[in-house]
Amino acid sequence: MSRTGGAKAPLAISAPAADDLMGSEVRDWITLLKPRVLSLVVYSGVAGLLVAPGVGEMPLVLALTAVLCITIAAGAAGAINMWYDRDIDAVMRRTQKRPIPSGRISADGALAYGVLLAVGSVALMGLATNWLAAAVLAGSILFYVVIYTMWLKRRTPQNIVIGGAAGAFPPLIGWVAVTGSVEALPLVLFAIIFMWTPPHFWALSLWAHQDYQRAGVPMLPVVSGARETRRQVVIYTVLLVPLTLVPWLMGFNSWAYGLAAAVLGANFLRHAWAVWRDAQDAAGVSQTQDMPAKRCFKYSISYLFLLLGALVVDRLWLVA
Repeated sequence: MSRTGGAKAPLAISAPAADDLMGSEVRDWITLLKPRVLSLVVYSGVAGLLVAPGVGEMPLVLALTAVLCITIAAGAAGAINMWYDRDIDAVMRRTQKRPIPSGRISADGALAYGVLLAVGSVALMGLATNWLAAAVLAGSILFYVVIYTMWLKRRTPQNIVIGGAAGAFPPLIGWVAVTGSVEALPLVLFAIIFMWTPPHFWALSLWAHQDYQRAGVPMLPVVSGARETRRQVVIYTVLLVPLTLVPWLMGFNSWAYGLAAAVLGANFLRHAWAVWRDAQDAAGVSQTQDMPAKRCFKYSISYLFLLLGALVVDRLWLVA
């Protein structure tokens, strides 16, 4: 027996274990920024920046700073959204393991983190590019946090329609960071993403509606039913596709972009039509079932990536 009377020495955390712990904590702070959503936001912001006149004269460091500010601001809005929605995240299956409801990050810490990033991104954008870009950036954060998250999301099934404006700001921000002005083309890009958001998100809500029902969030399928939601997916897709042709009709892009937009749009309409004809979601199917709504949701993400990519490549080819 040892002279300590059998008492065991305190356990030490090995270096690999400490590294794993630190790594998981870093991942949690990154998760607060909603990195999967962030990628599309940043991509659309870069698209707006690249097609803006005079981008070739903008110093690379300032262009990269503008993209960094858009990234940080979007992440900040995501963190504040997770802080505010921590109660409903705790009862939804797909969000229960997020850092705040699982107790890995405190609510106060997440809020401070989000606010600090938001203020810092706006200030840096103003100092690096121009204060109009900073004002639009600040407006996008406030719209997502206050108008969508705090006001609309829990009150109306039209939350996605109106709140979709928050996700439509990045191309406008990218453009204004270069030009210092608001013009017709970035407003068209804003409108395209605004119209894209309802069919994109309502397709998601069709196969995840049970989560929203448990959390008491009045998403369209919960309030108006699956049939009405499917109808709205088709309506907004029909309105979206002609709108994507406007940059070509304005003469901003060539026929190559117009053709790409038409082909991509036709495929989106095909997915939306399949959603309309499908009645499985009315019975509350499993979230993992390969249903048309889930396929439509996945395609909608690829659709926007490809559409904006075609717009940028075509424009850069025209001005080269």
